[in-house]
Amino acid sequence: MNKQYPRTFSHIGISVPDLDAAVKFYTEVLGWYLIMTPTEITEDDSSIGVMCTDVFGAGWEHFRIAHLSTGDRVGVELFEFKGQENPKDNFEYWKTGVFHFCVQDPDVEGLADKIVAAGGKKRMQAPRYYYPGKKPYRMIYMEDPFGNILEIYSHSYELTYADGAY
Repeated sequence: MNKQYPRTFSHIGISVPDLDAAVKFYTEVLGWYLIMTPTEITEDDSSIGVMCTDVFGAGWEHFRIAHLSTGDRVGVELFEFKGQENPKDNFEYWKTGVFHFCVQDPDVEGLADKIVAAGGKKRMQAPRYYYPGKKPYRMIYMEDPFGNILEIYSHSYELTYADGAY
């Protein structure tokens, strides 16, 4: 019998133009734990070098990486690649791929203000309520200082969408 079960989320990889600034932002603003300091990885015959060539193909030369962890133990890999380029528009939500990640904080407004103060920006003018007048569940789309799109939820995903969503 092939029984399906929900897999847990292990980690996400995020590309940034300045690894040290990103580590500072994500640890100081979002409060994530730094579990491996920024490290240089080089294209060579080491096990990590060979594994990265399997992923990126030959010619990647080197990159920097740091590992962080959220409060609920989800890993975050931050990458600074050689020749990194900022896209002209990092919000092409209609294209295949991850277009945002979401964090949870009961103080949506306070965290949004911290993100703006640290160089990020709001993608929405103000948080929106999912159930105005009924439940306090709210959200806002933001952009980190490096152009990555993040969303803030006031409550868990399950509470927001369970029984009677919309």
